[in-house]
Amino acid sequence: MIQLSKFSKHFTNYTELRVQENQSMNITFLNGNLVGNEKKYTSGVSSRVFLNGSWGFASNPEMNDVNIIDTIKFANENAEFLSGRQSKNNKIYEGAAFSHSHNLGTKKNRISQKELMDFVKGIDAYIVKKFADVTSRTVGLNFLGMEKTLLTSVGSNRYSLWPRTMIFVKLGVEENGEPINAYEIFGGRGHFEDLFTNPSDLFEDIDKLYEHLKNKSKGVYASAGEKEVILDADLAGILAHEAIGHTTEADIVLGGSIAANYVNKEVSSHLITLTDYAHSYKGNLCPTPIFVDDEGTKAEDVVIIKDGVLKEFMHNKETAATFKTIAKGNARAYQYFDEPLVRMRNTAIEPGKSKLRDMIASIEDGYYFMKTGNGQADSTSEFMFAVTIGYEIKNGKLARGIRDTTIAGLAFDVLKSVTMVSDDMVWGSWGMCGKKQMIPVGMGGPAIKCRINVGGK
Repeated sequence: MIQLSKFSKHFTNYTELRVQENQSMNITFLNGNLVGNEKKYTSGVSSRVFLNGSWGFASNPEMNDVNIIDTIKFANENAEFLSGRQSKNNKIYEGAAFSHSHNLGTKKNRISQKELMDFVKGIDAYIVKKFADVTSRTVGLNFLGMEKTLLTSVGSNRYSLWPRTMIFVKLGVEENGEPINAYEIFGGRGHFEDLFTNPSDLFEDIDKLYEHLKNKSKGVYASAGEKEVILDADLAGILAHEAIGHTTEADIVLGGSIAANYVNKEVSSHLITLTDYAHSYKGNLCPTPIFVDDEGTKAEDVVIIKDGVLKEFMHNKETAATFKTIAKGNARAYQYFDEPLVRMRNTAIEPGKSKLRDMIASIEDGYYFMKTGNGQADSTSEFMFAVTIGYEIKNGKLARGIRDTTIAGLAFDVLKSVTMVSDDMVWGSWGMCGKKQMIPVGMGGPAIKCRINVGGK
């Protein structure tokens, strides 16, 4: 990447200068046929300038010295234009200068596109050979790599290379003429070479996916109404992210989020502590580690809920100044031509003290929900999520599988009903958050026992 220090002499106001390249790849087989095989590179430079309460932004896909200098110049001109036409008293939290470099790329020799395709075909061949009743199958490999260099007029500088590789398997069967599907995602942070060695390494997990699929195909529809349920980490994670996390992003708080009224108030069971982790959990890297954000702010954990009480919002430099607090590294941009927004990083409920088996044993008549599909939430914390894999709980034991259903409610109300939290932490590495611009995120946590509205047939 380009060394940016030589351009600092062109900074006349508060300035951020970022050079970025995103790489993506997709290989997809549908029923053995190659339907996706592409690589994409997007790179460029952007500059953002703050002047008299207004931001000026400019970007350019060409990264030679002349264009980088022009990009800084145009960002300044845009800031001057806007500040001259609108009266703002906005300030920003500048913070201390912070420098960091982290390269999470592989040190191994990279393998070819053909070898990647052969790996995916090896998984597909296993499914065909092992599961004769599977009527549809999708096997895919997706890669995203983000390389960024940042320099600010405060003196912060950052280099980061973050890769993520995932293998997606979706299986389908028919039951009485009705298609039934289930999916699983493998992989996470890292290049392919650091995550996968042989297709056979995934066969045991694919067998488990098939077992869930068959149980689902022979299963029943959930009974509608408010039920006592266990949300496994996948669903607890998306609840934490979509329905709580977004309500506590400071720009959404300023836009009218319900969380604005809840600071230092009880919003959940005392068993709930919910944190947006910057980069590490108990000494291990999170799925999406951020050490310095795209405004040059040192990234620190944000404890959103502590023992049931709402404590903090997530901020960028501008909202931190508005709330008279500090920023902790939540400003993130997806592409070089995107401005940083207040975004989550790795959002999860902290583990409790219960064993999952004891949580299941404590329910006489309810559900164990394991996997989610899509969903939605809004700034009131109201949500609705799909459930794609789940089981009845009868007399403290797992019973029949269930067909696709939904869960819905107000997230803060659901968290107030939590009576047990499992003692494990399971991260999901596949998340992409779509707040104005896509961004990779980590989410997960323990399983939680709560009451929630379940959709019926």
